[in-house]
Amino acid sequence: MCGRFAASRGAEELVELFGVERWDPAETLAPDWNVAPTKQVYAVLDRPLKDGDDPRPVRQLRVLRWGLVPSWAKSPDTASKMFNARAETVHEKPSYRRAFAARRCLLPADGYYEWVTGRDERQEEEKGKRKRPRKQPYFVTPADGSVMALAGLYEFWRDRTLPDDHPEAWWVTCSVITTEAETEPFAGADGKAGDEGGPRSLADIHPRMPLVLTPDRWDAWLDPARTDTEQVRGLLAPPPAGALRAYPVGSGVSNVRNNGPELLAELDGPEAGTLF
Repeated sequence: MCGRFAASRGAEELVELFGVERWDPAETLAPDWNVAPTKQVYAVLDRPLKDGDDPRPVRQLRVLRWGLVPSWAKSPDTASKMFNARAETVHEKPSYRRAFAARRCLLPADGYYEWVTGRDERQEEEKGKRKRPRKQPYFVTPADGSVMALAGLYEFWRDRTLPDDHPEAWWVTCSVITTEAETEPFAGADGKAGDEGGPRSLADIHPRMPLVLTPDRWDAWLDPARTDTEQVRGLLAPPPAGALRAYPVGSGVSNVRNNGPELLAELDGPEAGTLF
């Protein structure tokens, strides 16, 4: 799954990286090293300009709210739950299928966090002792330090309780598409899962992962004219094995109120009591 990620790159850098043609400097977000559902995030999308005469899709950098609200929803309460969409069923689920057909986006990130239940806690659970498991967070990021482009969907929702000219009358929300986690070892991984060295693959950390799209698929994914479901599904392939790496980070990231580059600091190994 993808329940938390880091997004510290500035708008100017993203404009250059993704070939963005239109960005409103008024929509500038501060770096965020602990992005959680319902927060605002940058998204890259291709769409005709609002109130423009040219129907040509224009690549834009927009600010969206993470947690998709379907256009037909009676309230935005679903936003906190619909932050992930499964690649295997996204094309057929009522909440996502319309967006999958024509409203796709990329969500730039430094990487994402995932949690592993500590070995000691798992052993206690196996003994039947009820306690909240202590989990070790890992940060997953491109091995080459490049931007991570998460495949996403976006949707519009009208708040009928507000007048048309109210700034929050329209919500633009998004969801991250997830897929099965890679089972191939990380680049340079040695030992076996369960050793104190930690996990050797993404699947050792969690069975799901956000779908990361490589640059050669960005244009096709963003193209709103590409509406054939099977063609779009063909783009839902994970990145090449070995493109990502994972390392343990401090438990401070587990509290969404904590934010700062120190959350990405790599630990020499899992914290005490959370050995993999």
